[in-house]
Amino acid sequence: MKVLITGTTQGIGKAIAEMFLQHGHEVFGIDRKEKSIEHSAYTHYVCDVRDTENLPAVTDVQILINNAGTQNDADIDINLKALIHITEKYGIQPQIKSVLNIGSASGHTGAEFPEYCASKGGVLAYTKNVAMRIAPFGATCNSLDPGGVLTPLNECVMNDPVLWAQIMDETPLRRWATTEEIAQWAYFLTVVNRFCTGQNILVDGGEAINYHFVWKD
Repeated sequence: MKVLITGTTQGIGKAIAEMFLQHGHEVFGIDRKEKSIEHSAYTHYVCDVRDTENLPAVTDVQILINNAGTQNDADIDINLKALIHITEKYGIQPQIKSVLNIGSASGHTGAEFPEYCASKGGVLAYTKNVAMRIAPFGATCNSLDPGGVLTPLNECVMNDPVLWAQIMDETPLRRWATTEEIAQWAYFLTVVNRFCTGQNILVDGGEAINYHFVWKD
């Protein structure tokens, strides 16, 4: 199938792109950086997802995966506004089979920086909106909302023994997901799944169900 993925030069986006290429799909990537994937079925566009005037002319997209994101002053613009524009441009059309938005556990819990949480919470709501609008095409739309993932962007805490120990204490499985594991979820939700839609799939190693129950011995 014809797959368009944003944010493909590293981390989760790169792993998802490689997963689809391994399964024989035609993949188009959009990223601000130069390509880091070499494959005959991969086409890379150097473009900022916020640049609405210069987005590539890719037509008849069958699977759209909105992965591009940030955690800085541009949270709302990139994580939410650009995601909406990308989806309206490439995803709301008769050839679409599936739209997947990469959200965050923070959209469920609010346990991160204010604008980041707000941007990801918006993704959760927009996912349901899109699911209703593409259902007439027989297409699905879900969000995949990871907790901790082993990516370069998270190395600041991964490489700090004290912080890492605290994080592991909050994660029942006592580990973070690999990018390959998140890619497997992405592939399942967009290719294998044909019925689950409008859902926000939380994949966080059990962190959201963790609690500290205090009671008398």
